[in-house]
Amino acid sequence: QVRLVESGGDSVEAGGSLRLSCEVSGWTRSTYCLSWFRQAPGKEREGVAAISSDGDTQYADSVKGRFTISQDDTKKFLYLQMDSLKPDDTAMYYCAVDKFILCRYWGDGPIPATRYDYWGQGTQVNVSP
Repeated sequence: QVRLVESGGDSVEAGGSLRLSCEVSGWTRSTYCLSWFRQAPGKEREGVAAISSDGDTQYADSVKGRFTISQDDTKKFLYLQMDSLKPDDTAMYYCAVDKFILCRYWGDGPIPATRYDYWGQGTQVNVSP
């Protein structure tokens, strides 16, 4: 059973930093696409960043240069380092995992959340002005 558990969400002031973590278990394939999404109240869930099993990373234009997606050496943890946070970054942040090929589709920008089958429960990030 695939399980993803996010943590690290908090309330910070604009310009601050946070690091989100996602513990991944139960994914048995050697290849994968791990991603971060976020959803603000009244808005659709949107892709933030993705990392594939071969290490390629992709980012939404809105976070390029400010956010960094990474994994630990064990591949059991996914991270999202968020710097220079803005009030527009306020949202519930989710990690998701699915087939490797999904990361290739990120080349034209974030792909819809509906393409992913496995999700965590989310962690809340609030950025005040």
